Amino acid sequence: MRRIMIGVKKLDIFISKQFGLLFVGTFFICQFVLMMQFLWRYIDQLIGKGLSMEVLAQFFWYMGLMLLPQALPLAILLSSLIAFGNLGESSELTAIKAAGISLMQTFRSLIVIVIFIALGSFYFQNVVGPKANTSLAQILLSMKQKSPELEIPEGIFYDGIPNCNLYVQKKDTKTGMLYGIMIYRMNGSYEDAAIILADSGMLQSTAEKKHLLLTLHSGEWFENMKSQELAGSASVPYRRETFAEKKIVLDFDADFSLTDASSISNNARGKSLSEIYHDIDSLNHQYDSVGRVFYIDAKRTHYYQRPIEKKDSLKAIKAAMAKTCNYDSIYNKLTTEKKQRAVSSALGRVQNEMNDLEFKSMLTSDGDRLIRQHRIEGIAKFTLALSCLLFFFIGAPLGAIIRKGGIGVPVIISVLVYIVYYILDNTGYRMARGGMWAVWFGKSISTAVLAPLAAFVTYKATNDSVVFNMDLYRNLFMKLLGLRLKRHVFAKEVIINDPDYANDAVTLAKINEEVTDYAHQHKLYKLPNFIHVFFRYEPDNEIERINTDMEHTIEDLTNTKDRMILTLLNKYPIVSVKAHTRPFEKQWLNVVAGLLIPINVFIYIRMWFFRLRLLRDLKTIKETNTEIINRIHQMQ
Repeated sequence: MRRIMIGVKKLDIFISKQFGLLFVGTFFICQFVLMMQFLWRYIDQLIGKGLSMEVLAQFFWYMGLMLLPQALPLAILLSSLIAFGNLGESSELTAIKAAGISLMQTFRSLIVIVIFIALGSFYFQNVVGPKANTSLAQILLSMKQKSPELEIPEGIFYDGIPNCNLYVQKKDTKTGMLYGIMIYRMNGSYEDAAIILADSGMLQSTAEKKHLLLTLHSGEWFENMKSQELAGSASVPYRRETFAEKKIVLDFDADFSLTDASSISNNARGKSLSEIYHDIDSLNHQYDSVGRVFYIDAKRTHYYQRPIEKKDSLKAIKAAMAKTCNYDSIYNKLTTEKKQRAVSSALGRVQNEMNDLEFKSMLTSDGDRLIRQHRIEGIAKFTLALSCLLFFFIGAPLGAIIRKGGIGVPVIISVLVYIVYYILDNTGYRMARGGMWAVWFGKSISTAVLAPLAAFVTYKATNDSVVFNMDLYRNLFMKLLGLRLKRHVFAKEVIINDPDYANDAVTLAKINEEVTDYAHQHKLYKLPNFIHVFFRYEPDNEIERINTDMEHTIEDLTNTKDRMILTLLNKYPIVSVKAHTRPFEKQWLNVVAGLLIPINVFIYIRMWFFRLRLLRDLKTIKETNTEIINRIHQMQ
């Protein structure tokens, strides 16, 4: 027993080394792929901004830290699949099982390692990840503000330049020219705004990065000259200028600096678990207070009634019923002017109420969305760490079942599994964030799907299942479509007994007679009997006996040294002796298939196809038998 335990410990060390080396390599590969995917989203904000190497290094560093927990599950899946695929392909896994060590004992050391990786992932998300996410958000926000001339959109007013709103109808990204320019420049108040129109122009940063130089072509400048001295005057002086070319210097400090973190303080990804729960309580308390204020205000404004004592309730009801009146009759008695005023007043009140409700709805919706975002991030810290363990129990059993090492099949399977996980997780995240699904359901749907899959493949691997045997599925697929393998007969290097040519020739001649009689009696070119196919199955033992005699003869003739006979043997088809009689082996399946109208038509036509193919096979068998008999006679 002690020797067995020592052997298991050595095996644990061996398996751990195999997994560890692959995990390190696959982790850096997965991290690189995720970073490139993330970088592609923000490539426009990095190019042409004049960022220093220090800022770029900070961007890549924080990006790597933020994506590290996402790379761990994929790395575990890929490395475990490759590790056990290599062991299975080199028959080392078979030797381990032959020594009496179960697959779960083989997993034992790696389970401990993966648990520590999962705990490390949770700690990293709770301690390091929030800081990295906050720092990365600051850098991204600051990069957006560094060079506004590259950020100006088409067809939208852009307010990224201080004291200036800029509208561009069209922009040429290659030359930097702007077309259809409209500028609102505020010097003090809106009454003092200058309106500038130009056919085209170009916006460039100055060399010291302190100002922006706006060069305009073919435009007009309109500006109010209102001042404090003329505040009481009814007439307002203004100036209007038409220009062919004009240069305007705009104040803008383009030096890179980290934006104040207060603008991203509500970022749930930048908070630890304790901060998330604390902020959820604060947000709930805050928006509950807002909701109570809205409720009290609505109750006081629209639904307020003086409290009625119990003894006066009957009188109050009678009085209310007596006061009921017809508003249409009152409205019709009004003059036209009063009707217009009443309608305008009613519409104004309704519009004010609608605006008030929209504002309150926007406020409460933003609050609900912010609370859901915090809850999502709180659950995501647990589910992302748990996915490390789930991916191991998917990758390791799959590697033990498939037994294919290297980076071919394992990479394909890993990518497929991760795509399914990503789609489920991203869909659940978006639905939970939008409020269509409950937060716990949206963030746990990927785990709920992967957990049964992990249990299934682990169970199949421990029981040496062939559920992932590709040859099994290939044969099933070929059988379903009516495809078949070709016969391959090769010359044997060592022949113990020569064929009995005389007996084989007699047997083949007899098979020719039986094949002719069988084809004549069964009339394979006609459609089969529908009732016999699905409801009254009759076994066809005759073709099975003929095929057995033919295979025995072929097996005997494979011992020949004559190359012509070997070539003729490869012409024999592999006969399907049951496919032309019934669709399934079990009678109840045939009955069910016969009752299903869309399916029974397909199966019926398929049966006729197999009857025609059997007829062609019988002709081929008869011709090949004749050629082999003639060759045997020539040899004798």
